[in-house]
Amino acid sequence: MDRSTLLQIVPQAPGNLDGVGDYARQLARCLLRLHNIRTIFVSAEASDSAQTEDGFEILSPLRSRVESIHPSTSILLHYVNYGFDPRGVPLWLPSILRRLHQAGTGRMVTVFHELYATGSWRQSAFWLGPLQVRIARSLARMSATSIVSNEVQGEQLKRLAPEARLVVHPVSSNFGEPDISAEELEARDPHRWVICGGSELILRSLDSFLQTFSHLPEAFAPRKLCIVGGRDQSDLRAKLSALRTLEVSYHPRVDMVVASDLIRNCAFGWIDYFLHPEVPMSAILKSTAFAALCAHGVIPVLPHGGACVSHGGDPLPGLFFVNASEQCLQRAAERASTACAILSWYNRNASSTDLAMMVATAFDPAL
Repeated sequence: MDRSTLLQIVPQAPGNLDGVGDYARQLARCLLRLHNIRTIFVSAEASDSAQTEDGFEILSPLRSRVESIHPSTSILLHYVNYGFDPRGVPLWLPSILRRLHQAGTGRMVTVFHELYATGSWRQSAFWLGPLQVRIARSLARMSATSIVSNEVQGEQLKRLAPEARLVVHPVSSNFGEPDISAEELEARDPHRWVICGGSELILRSLDSFLQTFSHLPEAFAPRKLCIVGGRDQSDLRAKLSALRTLEVSYHPRVDMVVASDLIRNCAFGWIDYFLHPEVPMSAILKSTAFAALCAHGVIPVLPHGGACVSHGGDPLPGLFFVNASEQCLQRAAERASTACAILSWYNRNASSTDLAMMVATAFDPAL
């Protein structure tokens, strides 16, 4: 291995309908295409395959592969506390990474997809939270750069490790980043909606959509619904079979090219992202499903109210909420221009091209 090789450590190997794994693979493609940096994935869990569908090597499981990792190889860790341990406390992970970091000459960079969990005293997160915090702090201190997806998460990490070098970059789309013209945005059917993402998000979003869609303004009333991603869910199919008022197409386990083609034909996207209302709105910037909507110029609609989302002082246009439909969704004439502004915002702030440059620069500041 040489300095043009990067180890991306992930909880699960890409290809398992896992948002983090798909994010890592999208980044690997960009790093190879734009910076000639080759990725080898190291999965914490055992993988049935030795390579991804697009040819990236997979080593697994991490604990048994430590001795075979070349000391000059740089490491990009994708940290999700519950991804590396079912209770969110992978106490073994810092020690392994410390061995690699101290023995080698390569840098370590960490993408913090999650930091730690909180909860009431009845939940395990309440009791295990201090351990989760300690692990996140340890990883941040080991890392040359720590990458988070939103400013709230960045503030949390800064409180844990004030000395950490922190970079904020919204999550990029896992469903492609097509070139879309203003004419295409204008020609979209405003009655065509999409729900996309992982299995749990899709099911939760569908439930709230079915409770709400009949109350949306006539100018945007959903008549066609496209559901993209996740595993094939029998309970979801049962809900869809009972529908009589919508034309629905369901596309589970779909590859990126097909998913992108499906999403780009829709005007609005329904996303019920937040499990808890107290979570800051900017946390949506860590959602790959939300990123996919923005990357395709699809206007995101949420089933509740909320604040404006911005990145680096650049506010995201057109984040619509059902309870604000009088001031937002009624503006039929502005639909195409809003979609265009959302797409431009994504390209300025969240594209995988910019993310790859950020990661490459973190390993080689001379770039």
